[in-house]
Amino acid sequence: MADQWRGDCLGAAGHPVVRTPFLDRLASGGTRYAKAYSAVPSCTPARASLMTGLRPTTHGRVGYEDAVPWDYSTTLAGEFTRHGYQTQAVGKMHVDPPRARLGFENVVLHSPLGIIRAARQQGQDPDLVDDYLPWLRLRLGRDGTFFDHGIDSNSWVVRPWDKPEHLHPTNFVATEAADFLRRRDPTKPFFLFASFNAPHPPYDPPSWALDQYLHTEMPDPPVGDWAEAFQQWADPLNPTALVGAVPDETLHRARAGYYGHISHVDQQINYLLEELDHRGLRENTVICFLSDHGEMLGDHHLYRKGFPYEGSARIPMILNGPGVPSGEVCTDVVELGDVMPTLLQAAGLPVPDDVEGLSFLPAAGDEHAPARAWLHGEHTLLGQSFQWLTDGHEKYVWWSATGNEQLFDLEADPAECTDLAQSAEAQERLARWRERLIGVLTSREEGFVADGQLVPNRPVRPTLSSARGGTRTHTPEGTGT
Repeated sequence: MADQWRGDCLGAAGHPVVRTPFLDRLASGGTRYAKAYSAVPSCTPARASLMTGLRPTTHGRVGYEDAVPWDYSTTLAGEFTRHGYQTQAVGKMHVDPPRARLGFENVVLHSPLGIIRAARQQGQDPDLVDDYLPWLRLRLGRDGTFFDHGIDSNSWVVRPWDKPEHLHPTNFVATEAADFLRRRDPTKPFFLFASFNAPHPPYDPPSWALDQYLHTEMPDPPVGDWAEAFQQWADPLNPTALVGAVPDETLHRARAGYYGHISHVDQQINYLLEELDHRGLRENTVICFLSDHGEMLGDHHLYRKGFPYEGSARIPMILNGPGVPSGEVCTDVVELGDVMPTLLQAAGLPVPDDVEGLSFLPAAGDEHAPARAWLHGEHTLLGQSFQWLTDGHEKYVWWSATGNEQLFDLEADPAECTDLAQSAEAQERLARWRERLIGVLTSREEGFVADGQLVPNRPVRPTLSSARGGTRTHTPEGTGT
C-alpha cells in the first residue's frame, strides 16, 4: 500500500511522465483496475474501509479526524489471523490508538509526522507511537529524526533526502517487510501488509529519484471551467494550502518530488518481489498493490486530498497471483472496501456476513466478478461535505454548503475540465444522478434530505455521531441502473 498515490500515476496507465517499470510488469502479469476509487479519500477513513470491508456510512468515518478510536470487531487482518495465518503489518497504519493492531499478530510502525508531533505536544515519548525513529537512531548513532530537514508533511516544498538512502522511510518499510519474510514461520501461510508513507509529503525522495524528473517536460495540469469556484479558499503563499495557483516552477518541482517518490517506491516494491522469489514464495502468493487515496497535485489549482475529483479519489489497484487473470485491465468500479472480500476469497477463506464490499476476483468459471452499478463517495472538507457518485463513465458531485451540482463525462473528459451541469442536454442525466444521491442520503443524521429534496447548508462532521456511540448505521449503496 502506498499513501496519496494518484490512480493515473502508473506507466501502465499511460502516464506521460512517471516511470513505474516494476509495477507495470506486475500489472502485465495480473489485472489492473482502471476504475478503482477511495470512497472517502483521506488517510483514516480510507484505511477504515480497507481494514473492515464496510461502507463509510457504516464504519462512520466520512471525513478526516484523528483520535477517534478504532473499535471494529471484524477486520481484514483479524480474519487471516483467525484462520491460522501469520500476520504482520509494517509501516503506516494511522489508527487510534497508534499501537492498535487491528487483528495483526505484530505491527512495526512508521507513523505519520502528525501523530509523532501530537505525541511530543502531549509530553509523550515519540518512540511509543513509532518504530522508525528508534531504528533510525540506532543507525545514525545520534538523536536523528526523519523530519529535521524542516519540510512539512502536507506541503508542496521539495528537497532531496539528506541521509543515506538505505535510511529513508521507504527503505525502512521494505527492509522490515523483507525481514519478516526471512523470519516467518514456514509451516504457516502468511498475510503481510507493507504500508509506505510515500508519495505523501514530505517530498524528500533520494536525489537520483528527484533529479530524473526535475528537467523533464510535463504537460500543464488541467484547470476546469469551474475552478474559480474554489478561489475563495485560495492561499497561494501557504505551502500546505488546499487551494491556490502557485508559480509554474514551484509546481513543476513539487510534481518532480512526487514522481520521484513514486519511482523510489516502485523499486522498493520490486525488492520485496525479488525477496518473495528468493524465498520460493512468489508462485503461491497473491499480491495486491493499491493506495489509500490520490493527490490533486495542482489540478484545477487544488492540492492534497479529500476532494471528489479524479486526482484525489481515484487510486491505482493491481492484483497479481494464483487465480488472477493475466494481462487484463478491468473497468468495473471497485473501491477499498472491496479488498477484504477479494483477498479472503483469493485465500479460499469465508467472507464474514457483515462485510459490505464486493470481491473483484473472478469466481470459478466466471469471466468477471459481479460489478456494482455505481459508487457513492463523500468527504467533509472546506466546511462542507462533498458528495459524489460515479459509474466510471460519468461523475456527479454535490456541494452540501451551497447545493452546487457538477456533472462530468469521464469518457470524453477524464480530467474533469468541463462541467455539464448547466447544459440543457445533460439535465435528464443530472436528475437521474440527483435521485440516486437522494436515495443514498435519505435518513442521514445531517439532514441532507427533506421532503424528497437535497437540503444544502446542513452542519457536517467528519465522524458520524452513531460511530462515536458505538452503534453504527448502515445506509446501503444503491445498485439501480
